[in-house]
Amino acid sequence: MLRRIGQWTLRIAAALAVAAVLLYLGDWAVFQMRGSPQATVHVSRLMVVPLNNGKQEYDYEGTFDEPCSLSLFPQGGMNACWRLRRNPAEVITV
Repeated sequence: MLRRIGQWTLRIAAALAVAAVLLYLGDWAVFQMRGSPQATVHVSRLMVVPLNNGKQEYDYEGTFDEPCSLSLFPQGGMNACWRLRRNPAEVITV
């Protein structure tokens, strides 16, 4: 009985992995066929710097337009636009 559960678990994990790879490859193919569409999203940047006393200093770096790809996954070295639109604040920890 446990052997069957293990086999089904392995089959399901393999099917999910194959589905994820196929989804990414399909997204890449559509991104390339559409001519690598890009957009820009207004992002504000905040830098977190650790101090010697264990506290942290927050420095506001300003806002800027960041290029992004119009795809499901990050493509062309850019983040996906839907992700940047949902999280317009970028926090960088030094």
